[in-house]
Amino acid sequence: MKLYIKYMVSHRCKMKVEAELDKIKIHHKTVDLGEVEIEDTITLEQYSQLKIALSLSGLELINDRKEILVEKVKTLIINMVHHTDKLFKTKNSVYISNQLNYDYAYLANLFSEVTGTTIEQYIIANKIERVKELLLYDRLTLSEIAYQLNYSSVAHLSSQFKKVTGLSSKLFKQLNHKKRFLLESL
Repeated sequence: MKLYIKYMVSHRCKMKVEAELDKIKIHHKTVDLGEVEIEDTITLEQYSQLKIALSLSGLELINDRKEILVEKVKTLIINMVHHTDKLFKTKNSVYISNQLNYDYAYLANLFSEVTGTTIEQYIIANKIERVKELLLYDRLTLSEIAYQLNYSSVAHLSSQFKKVTGLSSKLFKQLNHKKRFLLESL
């Protein structure tokens, strides 16, 4: 049995969910971003306890099929942008469609309907947050960051960064601007 969890976007979230599952004595096989595979069925009381415990941590159990699919799209994007170093050679639309076995047009329409934003805007928001993070680490050049995040050029990255943040990447770095958004709020 699988449970789907909204706003579960980081490894800390995974650890929190695992701790809550253990506390309520719900045996689980795997805990991944956005979903938990349960070994057995759980009681209504356990489900209620988990729902309350997760909500106190800013997480939410999802039952609606559309919301579950949207969370799967978000999880794919978060993994693609924040948790992998391998470069994707395919277009984002093709990658997402192939990973979820749905037509991209359907996913894009559903995502917009549920979230009020497009998949592309969500990807851009996540990429810019990743760029901010990498700039603050000061380990990679802007050129290396552009390559790592699959931008067509440094100019494209710079233009998008300025459009989203209102700052050039250089000014952002000089100001050591630490105002970053939590992934949950994107």
